[in-house]
Amino acid sequence: MPLKIIDHGTEEYRMMVELRLNILRKPLGLGFTPEELEKEKEDILIGCFEEEDKMEGCCMLTKTGEGVVRLRQMAVTSGLQGKGIGRVLMSFSENVARDSGFKKMTMHARKSAVGFYEKLGYNICSDEFEEVTIPHYVMEKDL
Repeated sequence: MPLKIIDHGTEEYRMMVELRLNILRKPLGLGFTPEELEKEKEDILIGCFEEEDKMEGCCMLTKTGEGVVRLRQMAVTSGLQGKGIGRVLMSFSENVARDSGFKKMTMHARKSAVGFYEKLGYNICSDEFEEVTIPHYVMEKDL
């Protein structure tokens, strides 16, 4: 299960956008605007692959402040959730963030995923709020 940082605008990036669209956006009746995708050029883009041409999971890291990075767009292929891919992606992402000088990771976690992140040491630090039509919490962890 190779994990790697991928470059914006590449074929791997196209696979990442497709996975995020299918898992995170289409079920909510949403898509991506060209402007949203353009902003991702500054992000650290991470993919988890079964083989070179098959992405199983992805996420991205966005700098939000001095020493703080936000995990965004965490997605694992349908049918593969619960098989450890998310855990491996999180571990890799935390290491990449640490190696990049970040001291804290935050996220807007879907309410349905809070338990997953709590098991990995993240704490809720906000009231429930709605984002992309569903309940979320801000969660964080010192790296």
